[in-house]
Amino acid sequence: MPPPPHPFNSASALEQGFADGLAGMLDPHSGLGVYILVLANAAYDATLWSHLSPALRARHADLAATLADTLRRGRKLTEPDDDVLVFLKLHAIGFEQLGLMESRHAGPWAVMFNPIRALRPPRISGMTFEGLLRPFDPAGFHFNKPFLAKEVFWEGDLAGKPARLLYNKFPFARLHGLLVPEPLREMPQHLTPELHGWAWKLCAQSGVPGLCLGYNSYGAGASVNHLHFQSFVQTRPLPIQESRFVHNGGALPYPLPCLRFTDAATAWFELDQLHQTNTPYNLIYGKDGLHLVARVPQDSRALDAQSRGYGWSEMAGAITLFSRDAFESLSAAEFETELARFVR
Repeated sequence: MPPPPHPFNSASALEQGFADGLAGMLDPHSGLGVYILVLANAAYDATLWSHLSPALRARHADLAATLADTLRRGRKLTEPDDDVLVFLKLHAIGFEQLGLMESRHAGPWAVMFNPIRALRPPRISGMTFEGLLRPFDPAGFHFNKPFLAKEVFWEGDLAGKPARLLYNKFPFARLHGLLVPEPLREMPQHLTPELHGWAWKLCAQSGVPGLCLGYNSYGAGASVNHLHFQSFVQTRPLPIQESRFVHNGGALPYPLPCLRFTDAATAWFELDQLHQTNTPYNLIYGKDGLHLVARVPQDSRALDAQSRGYGWSEMAGAITLFSRDAFESLSAAEFETELARFVR
C-alpha cells in the first residue's frame, strides 16, 4: 500500500485531512488527552466547531461522569495529572460557556483571545536560559513517546526526508501542527544547515497558499527539546510579513530589529553567527523567504512574567491573550512597548 500523500500538496488536502483526523480521533480514543486536543483545535475554528461540537458535548458529559464516579469511589485516576487538571478547569468553566477563539487588530498587530490555551501546562519554555544547545534527553518529553502516536496527523516522506506531523494540543494558529523532521534521529532543538534548507525548500515548494513554518530556539520560547517546526497557514500575511515595515522595503519601523532573507545560504550565515554567540532567536519561514528576530533570552530581567513566554508568533506581531479584559484593552502602543523589551 503506497504511503499517503503529504498534506502540504494543496490547501484542500490540508484542510480536509486536518478536519477528518480530528473527527476520527474521538471514536477510538475515549481519554482526556484526545478530548482536550480535539476540543482546543475545534474551538480555534468556527467551521470545525460546528462539525465537532455535538460529539464533543457528549464526550465531555461522559468524561465528567466517569471522573466524578472514580473520585467518589476513592479509586486511583489513570489519566495523566496534566490532563486531569485541564479537564477539571474546563468542567468548572462549563461546556456551554466555552468560547471560540476571537481576534481583532490593534493598529498593525493581530490580537487573539483564546482562554482554552491558557490551560496549557507549562513545559521547559519557562526555564533559565543556559545556551542554545542542550543534549536530547530520551527520558524527557519528546515526540517519539508512544502515547503521542494517537496525536499524529500524518507521517511519511516530505521534501526528501522522513517527517511526522502532529496536531498541536493547544493551537494558537490556523491549521497548527508540530512538524518533526527525521524524528527517530532524536535531534535536540538546535537548527542545522541541513534542516534550515529543508524547511526553506518545503515552504518554497508547497502547494498550500500561506503555509509558514515557525521556529523557536532555546531561550526564545522552545518548549520541547526535540527538533521541530510549527506549521500553520495564514489567510493574510502575519504583521512581520507585511510590506509596510522597513525590513520588507516599507517605511514603517518594526518595534525590534528584524531581518528578511530571500536566499537560504545568506540566512544560514546569520543563523550561524547567532549560534556562535548563543543568541536566542525566532524564525518565520514562508514561500517568499525567511524573517528572523534575534532577541534577549526569555529569562531576561527586561521581560515580565507574561512576555517571558513569547515565541515566534508574538515576535511576528500576533499575540494570544487569555483574559477578555486584556484582549479588549490592549493597544498598539502597549504591544509595541512589550516587543521593544526584546531588543538585545
